[in-house]
Amino acid sequence: MILITGAGPTGLVLALGLARRGIPFRIVDRRPGPGLASRAIAVHARTLELYDQFGLADEIVAGGIPIRHIRLREAGMAVAAIDLAGMGGDLSPFPYLLSYPQDDHERFLVAELRRLGVAVEWNVELVDLRDAAEAVTVTLHHGHREEIADFAYVAGCDGSHSRVREALGIGFPGGSYGQLFYVADVELDGARDSDMVMNLGARSFALRMPVRSQESSRLVGLVPAALAGQADLGFEPLRRHVEGLLGVKVARVNWFSTYHVHHRVAERFRQGRCFLLGDAAHVHSPAGGQGMNTGIGDAMNLSWKLAGVGCRGACPTVLDSYEPERMAFAQSLVATTDRVFQAVVSPGVAGTALRMLIVPILFPVLTSIGVLQRTLFETVSQVKLHYPHSPLSRGEAGGIAGGDRLPWLAQPDNYAPLRSLAWQLHVHGDVDPRLVATASRLGVALHCWRWSEAAESAGYAANAAYLVRPDGYVGLAGADAGNLAGYVAAFKLDPTRRLPV
Repeated sequence: MILITGAGPTGLVLALGLARRGIPFRIVDRRPGPGLASRAIAVHARTLELYDQFGLADEIVAGGIPIRHIRLREAGMAVAAIDLAGMGGDLSPFPYLLSYPQDDHERFLVAELRRLGVAVEWNVELVDLRDAAEAVTVTLHHGHREEIADFAYVAGCDGSHSRVREALGIGFPGGSYGQLFYVADVELDGARDSDMVMNLGARSFALRMPVRSQESSRLVGLVPAALAGQADLGFEPLRRHVEGLLGVKVARVNWFSTYHVHHRVAERFRQGRCFLLGDAAHVHSPAGGQGMNTGIGDAMNLSWKLAGVGCRGACPTVLDSYEPERMAFAQSLVATTDRVFQAVVSPGVAGTALRMLIVPILFPVLTSIGVLQRTLFETVSQVKLHYPHSPLSRGEAGGIAGGDRLPWLAQPDNYAPLRSLAWQLHVHGDVDPRLVATASRLGVALHCWRWSEAAESAGYAANAAYLVRPDGYVGLAGADAGNLAGYVAAFKLDPTRRLPV
């Protein structure tokens, strides 16, 4: 039995990944139910690709608003625009940013778990944890009742103040931004659109995103220094400042809050039988809206590994790969978003040049260049995320190496087989009969497509075989009969296992 603490998007996705694989677990949260308000709203292309493996992406997209354009402003004036669809149309089936508030997100995931027969245990708090060689002993508070129970593994998805992390004594180094942020859901005068609007200014960062479910817009930004110390700050003192930066007129405020932002990465993502995911492991600046998406990526990464090692006897190396894969990405992401955010709001010469010269003049020119368009979309959408140094990553064929995200092709749709959530082989071109026989003996599903220019453009090598992990990343590039059998044996994989639901 596995325990998941925290039923935010990270914990709920981990629960969904285990439930879909028939793995026994419990998920608890000290809150009385799903959130009623949230700061996280952006869902990126890579996250939607992972949801598509569960067959849920279309429903999630239908519940949100696809944002295909970002309009940039400086000091309240329009200076540039970004066409996301034009940048990522051949890179992902979801070439846009989805506006989907975390509270709606959580309710959707809770309902999906309920459909699978899983209920979140609300009003249950982990208060103590002892990790031993054979099990993790935890103390749970159910109101006035205390429960002591043993679990094979514990996944701490319990936020930046994680009790799991604290009980394990894992450090959480980093810092906090001195600026105070505001977040509001508002209704605007005039026609609404589906664009994101972002103002870049010295100490005056602000953005607007549409929010369908509440028929409102989400406003996020920095509180001016002159107002930051005001007790019980509401929206009215900010109104003129915000409306001027974003070029809007606020008709009604439905919800408003202020908060501070931190940038931290835990010293370890795993200790013994315990794991840290999401905000328990890393917190970010608001630049790029990466936090929730990274937590969901953690959950997708860990769920199939817990299923394979914890319940099916795969080599422990598979589970050992969680920390190096996700920690390296989190460290890089926190450092990058911190640099970008500090540059954008800096009042110095560099920040001023960025906002007044690079963004309005050079940015439109640079983003019209194909290769730079692709790089920008790949980075922001997380489709560029890869694991080259993972113990699970081996080989190279064409422009694809072990640890890379499997490149997407529209025709034929090579992502459709990923919905099995199982290890599988992909070949574009002719298949070696010896590989066919070995794959059949090992129980590895083989998917073959005719060689095409699209495959070549995406980086595939003709007739090369790619062993794809359950999360859509390449484990072994350039697979043949010998190294495929060796890979499966080395990690004691069970490719024959099929989903129970």
